[in-house]
Amino acid sequence: MRTHKQILDKQQSQSQRFKNPSIINTIGSPAKDDDNEEEEEEISRSALATFRAKEEEIEKKKLEIRNKVQAQLARVEEATKRLAEIREELEALADPLRKEVTLVRRKIDMVNRELKPLGQTCQKKEKEYREALEGFNEKNKEKSKLVSKLMELVGESERLRLKKLEELSKNIETLP
Repeated sequence: MRTHKQILDKQQSQSQRFKNPSIINTIGSPAKDDDNEEEEEEISRSALATFRAKEEEIEKKKLEIRNKVQAQLARVEEATKRLAEIREELEALADPLRKEVTLVRRKIDMVNRELKPLGQTCQKKEKEYREALEGFNEKNKEKSKLVSKLMELVGESERLRLKKLEELSKNIETLP
């Protein structure tokens, strides 16, 4: 059996012979030409068969690769779907927490807004209370002073009345 290289070399030499009419077969016998033609035909069939076999092999490899690529794409699509489901689950887990946090923050902001005027009112009332307390304490001191003065005046008045009574009493006693 001939190797593939030998067959290709023979085909090239034959194609050159047909292309260049100046090349003449040196043997020139009709029997050998028939053998040559049969041999050439056999070589052509064998080359054609080899070519077809290689084409079929290439087609098989193409199909295998296509199938592998499609299988890989299917795995990638499945993985993508799983990742999307996982992402949705994570977002679903984060969503309620985010909503609750947002609600609490809004409530805190509302309370802060309400606290600000209440704090100002409280400070104002505390100032008013201190002023009222100071006024009360001053009036209380004034009252104490006035009560003391009243007590003095009442005491003085009683002394004067007693003195007058004593004088009247003495005057009455001195009357005959």
